[in-house]
Order: sequence, then structure tokens, then C-alpha cells
Amino acid sequence: HVQLVESGGGVVQAGGSLSLSCVASGLNVNYYSMAWFRQAPWKEREFVAVIRWVGPYHVDSVNGRFTISRDDAKNTLYLQMNSLIPEDTAVYYCAASHKFYEDYDLYAEYEYDYWGQGTQVAVSS
Repeated sequence: HVQLVESGGGVVQAGGSLSLSCVASGLNVNYYSMAWFRQAPWKEREFVAVIRWVGPYHVDSVNGRFTISRDDAKNTLYLQMNSLIPEDTAVYYCAASHKFYEDYDLYAEYEYDYWGQGTQVAVSS
């Protein structure tokens, strides 16, 4: 039984930082492509970042501000978010894909097998 449980969301002022965590059980994060998505109010869920065998990749809108990482010993995925802006306000979800080595559409939700319940991030201006 796989579970992904996110935490670390909250309310922060623009320019501030938050660190999200996603604790995995039932799978090893070092053998899965682990990603973060987000869904802003009234918008579609969108890809944010992924970490897989070739390393991390971040979407342009967060590149240089957000950093995805994982701790294999703790079986946990992280997203360090710095220089937050109001446009970062969203529910953040972690997701896992069994496609660790093979190429796939990183941005596509259907490529991910497991999802967490999400954690809310609100950035005030």
C-alpha cells in the first residue's frame, strides 16, 4: 500500500521561503521519478519539478527559486521554495512515477502512478 504524505505548507509573505516535505511509504523514492505539481485556484494542476536518475529538473517559472531534492535514508522528497511570489499560491502535490530510467512526458499527470493529498501554500503580497 503506497502512501505519499505532504507537509510544510502555510502562509508566507512575498519574498519568503517554505520547505515542503513528502514522506513516502510502500515505495522507495530512489527508484521512482519523484515530482512536485501544484494547482492554483481556478487553474489546472501543473508540473513544478522532478528528480530522477539524471538528476533534478525544474520548470522555468520556478528555476533558480525552488529546489527539489530527496533523502533516500528518510524516504522523503523535498521542495525548498525561496523568493516566493503571490503567483506561487497553490496546493502542492507530490507524485511518483515508476518510469525512473525511461523517457516520459514529465509534465503529464497520467504518467504518475501515485499522488499525495496536497499541502496548501499561500503567498501574500
